[in-house]
Amino acid sequence: MNMIALNTNTQPRQAKRTTVKRKSAVVKTKHMDTTDKPAQVSTSTTAKRLVNTKDLSREDWLQVRRQGIGSSDAAAACGIHPYLSMLELWMIKTGRMSSDIDESIEGYSPLYWGNTLEPMVAKYYQEHTGNKVRRVNAILQHPDPDKHFMLANLDYAITGSDEVQVLECKTAGEHGAKLWKQGVPLYVTCQVQHQLAVTGKTAAHICVLLCGHEAKIYKVERDERLIESIMEHERLFWQYVETDTPPIPDHSESAARALKQLYPKPEPNRKIDFKDDTGANKLFEQLLSYRDYMQELEQRHDQVKHQLQSLIKDHEVAVFDKGAISWKRSKDSVSLDTKAVIKAHPELLTQFSKTRQGSRRFVVLND
Repeated sequence: MNMIALNTNTQPRQAKRTTVKRKSAVVKTKHMDTTDKPAQVSTSTTAKRLVNTKDLSREDWLQVRRQGIGSSDAAAACGIHPYLSMLELWMIKTGRMSSDIDESIEGYSPLYWGNTLEPMVAKYYQEHTGNKVRRVNAILQHPDPDKHFMLANLDYAITGSDEVQVLECKTAGEHGAKLWKQGVPLYVTCQVQHQLAVTGKTAAHICVLLCGHEAKIYKVERDERLIESIMEHERLFWQYVETDTPPIPDHSESAARALKQLYPKPEPNRKIDFKDDTGANKLFEQLLSYRDYMQELEQRHDQVKHQLQSLIKDHEVAVFDKGAISWKRSKDSVSLDTKAVIKAHPELLTQFSKTRQGSRRFVVLND
C-alpha cells in the first residue's frame, strides 16, 4: 500500500514564558501543493453521535472503537504510523489482540500522562488564543453510510470561531518530541484530517506540549485531496477487517509483535512446499540477497571500526568534524555463577525453577 505523501514543514513559534498576545502562537501547516488554497467545504455535514461516552466504561468504549477506524487509528490504517503497524491494528480490530495500553500510575505510561496533562494543555490553548473549548463526550461517526467505518473521538470542540472548530491536544516526551522538530508529524496530520472528514469541519488547531515545558500551536486546514487519499486507504484496510484477511506486514517492531501473536505455535513436523509458488520463491531470493548484503556491510563496518580503534589507541574519546567516539572500559561487575551453584546445590533447581515459554525462531536452513 502506498504511503501518503504530504509536506507538513512549518516554522513553529515557541511559546514565551512572559505574556503572549492572543492568537500569536498559531502556525499554519503547509500542504504538498502550496500554490493551491485548501478546498472550501460546507460545514453543514454533521457527524453522527454514535455513542455517548460520558458514562461509558473503558471496556465498552474499546468495544465500540472496534466497530470502525478512529482518528488515532487513521495513520496505522494508512500504513504511516511510527509505532503501530497495519497488521497490529488489524489484529486489534478483529479481536485477536488487545491494545495493551497501560493507564496505571506506576512506571512509564505515556497514555496516562497524556490524559492527565490534556486539560492543562487545553487551558494553555484557551489562554493563548482566546478561543473557548468544550468537551465532546461522544464517539462520532461519518454521516455517509458508505463511510460508516470512519469514527472519531475529539479532544475538544472550539466554540464561537468561524476560523477553526476542532482542538487536538498532544503531549510528547523526550523521544516523541523529535518527531515534532519539522512541524506537525505526518501521522498526527493524518489523524486531524480524519477528524475533519468525519465532522465536516474546515480547520483544527493542534496544541502540543513538548517535554513538559514547551508548548506550540499549529493550525491544520482541511485538505480534500488528502482526505480522499485517507478515505481510500481506510476503506481498503476495513476490507481486510471485514474479510478477516491479514494485511501484508511491514518492517516494524509492531508487525513483528503481531506476527508472534498471530502464529505463536507451529504444528510439529508440518511442512509447506513453496517450490511452485513464484511469489514465495521471489521473496526467499530477496531474503538471501539481503542477508548476503548485510553480511558484507557488517564486514565493511567492522573493518572501519577496527581501523579507528587502532588510531584511538589508549585514549577514551576521539573527536571528529562531525561527531565523536567514546571507547571506554565498563566497570567491573559481579554476577552469580548459576552453573556452579546448581552443581553444588542441585536441589535449588527444583525449588526455584521457572519455566520460560519458548518462541519461534526464524532460521534459513540452506540456500
